[in-house]
Amino acid sequence: MAFGARGWRPLPPPLLLLLLWVTGQAAPVAGLGSDPELQIERRFVPEECPRTVRSGDFVRYHYVGTFPDGRKFDSSYDRDSTFNVFVGKGQLIAGMDQALVGMCVNERRFVTIPPKLAYGNEGVSGVIPPDSVLHFDVLLMDIWNSDDQVQIHTYFKPLSCPRTIQVSDFVRYHYNGTFLDGTLFDSSHNRMKTYDTYVGIGWLIPGMDKGLLGMCVGEKRIITIPPFLAYGEEGDGKDIPGQASLVFDVALLDLHNPKDSISIENKLVPENCERRSQSGDFLRYHYNGTLLDGTLFDSSYSRNRTFDTYIGQGYVIPGMDEGLLGVCIGERRRIVVPPHLGYGEEGRGNIPGSAVLVFDIHVIDFHNPSDSISITSHYKPPDCSVLSKKGDYLKYHYNASLLDGTLLDSTWSLGRTYNIVLGSGQVVLGMDLGLREMCVGERRTVIVPPHLGYGEAGVDGEVPGSAVLVFDIELLELVAGLPEGYMFIWNGEVSPNLFEEIDKDGNGEVFLEEFSEYIHTQVASGKGKLAPGFDAEMIVKNMFTNQDRNGDGKVTAEEFKLKDQEAKHDEL
Repeated sequence: MAFGARGWRPLPPPLLLLLLWVTGQAAPVAGLGSDPELQIERRFVPEECPRTVRSGDFVRYHYVGTFPDGRKFDSSYDRDSTFNVFVGKGQLIAGMDQALVGMCVNERRFVTIPPKLAYGNEGVSGVIPPDSVLHFDVLLMDIWNSDDQVQIHTYFKPLSCPRTIQVSDFVRYHYNGTFLDGTLFDSSHNRMKTYDTYVGIGWLIPGMDKGLLGMCVGEKRIITIPPFLAYGEEGDGKDIPGQASLVFDVALLDLHNPKDSISIENKLVPENCERRSQSGDFLRYHYNGTLLDGTLFDSSYSRNRTFDTYIGQGYVIPGMDEGLLGVCIGERRRIVVPPHLGYGEEGRGNIPGSAVLVFDIHVIDFHNPSDSISITSHYKPPDCSVLSKKGDYLKYHYNASLLDGTLLDSTWSLGRTYNIVLGSGQVVLGMDLGLREMCVGERRTVIVPPHLGYGEAGVDGEVPGSAVLVFDIELLELVAGLPEGYMFIWNGEVSPNLFEEIDKDGNGEVFLEEFSEYIHTQVASGKGKLAPGFDAEMIVKNMFTNQDRNGDGKVTAEEFKLKDQEAKHDEL
């Protein structure tokens, strides 16, 4: 046993009595040890004592050694180091060998050892006189035995445990590292960063390599490691002393293997799945992104906007590029992405390095840039001989929705039809094409990809960008249009004296009022027809302007020509 030379003052009797009262321990009892002259007072015994010292165990303890008059002859505290020794193997004085047996970690004993169980009638020259009674105030810090193995106590295990740690897996976990007496020596929580490592390939102390095997993500366990499976006789040279048992309170957050691919769990697949996504498609989907322990790192729902991207072309992380293939519109699936197919060792933003990512996705729609419109006719009347064409004036009802069924607009709810001239650019191109070759009374569904709808921009507050649109249409009325390039035609032969008929006052000049009155008269009598769906006055004014070639506000006989007499057709 090593010795020190500093002085020590004993506790005053009242304070000693107070300490005994607080700890609830009995006064000294002779004969508690194997020898009746050995006195052991148990000054503090912890409530939990899973293990006590046996002969052959290795212990680490602090002590203060004093004579009966209170003079200190030695103290481990002065050396700032525990005394480390095997019990029952003759490495201690006989009285201490006996006094340590049965102690718990954190137990404090006050031991009175008679000379015959200490240094006898010889003493220790210059330190302990012959026939000295010795008092030791002992605090046990650690126990282990060379037969010990890693001890594992799981105090929380999730209900679902689809996978456990195997050799060569990479894990991310939090831990508190303490000694057996509860002293904290390290904590990943304090650094606010997980400990990330491979398991079973020598990157960890052997005891931790073994203690982590079989854990589930979300599991919490206490791993107790004897020093010969930890840092051994030398410790780590910093915070961990030699021969120290270590206790790790571990919470596993993440687990993967470098050989892992993505995993897909289908949560909901619509019964009607006419098309599945392929590489090159453009998808709009919602998602919640979490870590394996359930920590949310991102959500499209929180932004109230879908994530829109091409798939299979490197616009998203490789794991998502693969995981989004083969989905149906309306499908919900979970995609688990290992870090080598996610954000790798570096992570990104609030995603830690080497993190496994879990995406719960809901596919809203998808399309391909090569898509055209899709038309499904649900009903055609028996007489469906007159079909709509460019230039026709149409009145129809519609419901407009997204592919997921979200209603955007409805003329039925407004109680009035939507009226357009087909081919005049009054609706998006996909709708214009979808209304062609339709007969009155027909009902059809037209699916319009965004490049034929409202494009990437959409309509602010109404139509999302890059959205596929679904129109359920019923055509109620069709007014045949004029031939392309005409805004007015004659229903029959044209009078050879047309200018004279228009120029009622015979002054050789026609003003807008005369021209307009004549055209409207011809339309009213059925002799002429204006293009349906347009402002009649605007058409007449444009016709007059085209005839007024010098722009002086009147048309002369020399200026006046029919459309088929023009060198080229002026569009009216």
